[in-house]
Amino acid sequence: MPVYDYEAVTPEKSCPQCAKSFETVQSIHDERLKVCPACGAPIRRVISAPAIGRSKSKLDDRAKAAGFKKLKRIGKGEYEKMY
Repeated sequence: MPVYDYEAVTPEKSCPQCAKSFETVQSIHDERLKVCPACGAPIRRVISAPAIGRSKSKLDDRAKAAGFKKLKRIGKGEYEKMY
């Protein structure tokens, strides 16, 4: 399920949770939150960068732990083992 970021519309009239910003996990079909679940202050959803490629290094680490080798192409039909 997607993780959405929310922040207070008026930070000076809100609780510490929504004054900075907070994340919540929601279904893509759920309606946007309109008020902070902690204090009831009006909030808005913030557009943030997607988490693309974050898990690549974890995948590489798991592959290395399983004994797989990463190959780098050095020429036509020639490859070099990276690890």
